[in-house]
Amino acid sequence: WFDIVQKSQWKNFGDIRYDFPSADYVGNQHYVFNIKRNKYRLVVVVKFTMGYVFIRFVGTHSQYDKIDCSTI
Repeated sequence: WFDIVQKSQWKNFGDIRYDFPSADYVGNQHYVFNIKRNKYRLVVVVKFTMGYVFIRFVGTHSQYDKIDCSTI
């Protein structure tokens, strides 16, 4: 995941989906990625205009179910 993101130049959600078809937009610039066939979840904030990706959460699927991923 890190290597792909580091080389990317995402301009919109479509660009994210091109690299990661299972990614979801959950609101407030927050995006969720499934890791290891959905065993883990990664939540990031993407600032398209600045080219920044901020990791906000990494955890198991059950840990993810306990958070509000659009506000962390």
